[in-house]
Amino acid sequence: MSFTIRKTAVFASVAMFLPALAQAQVLQINSSLPDGSFAHAFLTEFKERVEAELPEMDVQIFMGNTLGSEEDVLQGLGFGTHHASLSASAVVQINPRAAVFDLPYLFENRAKVQEFAASPAFDLLAEGFEGRGIVLSALWDNGFRVITNNVRPIVTPADLEGLKIRTPTSRQRVAMFNTLGANATPLSFGEVYSGLDQGVIDGQENPAQVAESARLYEVQDYMSLSNHVYLPTFMLFGEPWLNAQTEDVRDTVLRIAADTAPWTFNWGDETDARVLEELTSKIAINEIDFEAFQAAALPLYDDPLFTDAIGAEMIAVTRDVLGLE
Repeated sequence: MSFTIRKTAVFASVAMFLPALAQAQVLQINSSLPDGSFAHAFLTEFKERVEAELPEMDVQIFMGNTLGSEEDVLQGLGFGTHHASLSASAVVQINPRAAVFDLPYLFENRAKVQEFAASPAFDLLAEGFEGRGIVLSALWDNGFRVITNNVRPIVTPADLEGLKIRTPTSRQRVAMFNTLGANATPLSFGEVYSGLDQGVIDGQENPAQVAESARLYEVQDYMSLSNHVYLPTFMLFGEPWLNAQTEDVRDTVLRIAADTAPWTFNWGDETDARVLEELTSKIAINEIDFEAFQAAALPLYDDPLFTDAIGAEMIAVTRDVLGLE
């Protein structure tokens, strides 16, 4: 064989491996949220940390479900067609244990969320992804939901009595508000502003920053910091992508994901403080009796609507970790 032929053969062999090598140096992360959202801020921080420690790694962020629907991306993680995803509510379709965050009044503050993340409850949650080709690396912030209404401040469960509160079309959320005395009214978010303005509903529940961005303060008089539900974002990686990396790269990426978590929670606290300060002149804001609400909601922790969806073991371990008897 001539030198020219041998050289051509060598180049052809190397070329066959170039796509795989290039792929191994790229980490693509999907998010359903848009540019400028909190998820974008979190992923940008993660990207900077990874590329600082692993200069050969190109972390590519895709916002607004550019890589496909959240559900399709989650499936793709296990198939190896997608690398990573920062996901939220859709995760329960892959891991029912993630519905533990639908339990009302589970966390009083973000410190309690981080307590959960450093406990056997997190390990049990992570085990729920096994067999799906997905690895849960960390829980990042998302936010607490609060209650707004135009009738009265909500301080104790009795203050919810008879109020028509808009909820998402979640059976658990509807059961929660009905148990607490409200008249839960499922409604699409696009109808919330007009529903409040026309008196079809008295109030709604969402993170404070949603009440600000959707200008709900224009049709609401009171905001009660109920913190009744907290949903984190789940930083997930596909096992096929992780297995294609060297052990050092794999361990470094997973460690940085975990190390970024406290930064996201601090960001959330600071953002909440800023949003509430901006809303102070636009809507009356009050604290609630959290212990009273938590006590009123505890029977739901044994309700088949929750236990069948989440799993009794996941609920029991979570209650033990957080001291909820």
